[in-house]
Amino acid sequence: MSLTALATAVLLGQSAFSLAVETPAPPQAHDVAYTELASGRTQEAISKLEAGGAAKSDDPATLINLGAAYARAGASAKALSAYRAAVSTPVRYDLELADGSWVDSRFAARRALSGMLAANRMASR
Repeated sequence: MSLTALATAVLLGQSAFSLAVETPAPPQAHDVAYTELASGRTQEAISKLEAGGAAKSDDPATLINLGAAYARAGASAKALSAYRAAVSTPVRYDLELADGSWVDSRFAARRALSGMLAANRMASR
């Protein structure tokens, strides 16, 4: 058997194994009350997120949206707590923002937290 035929046989034999690579399952989608927030139904968003255990979640999108809902409802301390939890969660991935842009979840949480802190400073003047 020639060296070329042997190499071809080896490569063909391996191709079945290399094609069978398992892909990880996509992360489960969480209901982050986007529809409620986007349509201005703040209290419904809060109810949905709280009922789903958002305050104890480690999902950054859930925590960011909980913070946004609390901020809209005027519950600044709860909003800050949710944003801080989103910043410190070990879970991290890209999020699509309402404007269609994609950003790292930690960046989005930090931006939301900074905005909330700035708003609180302005209100205290």
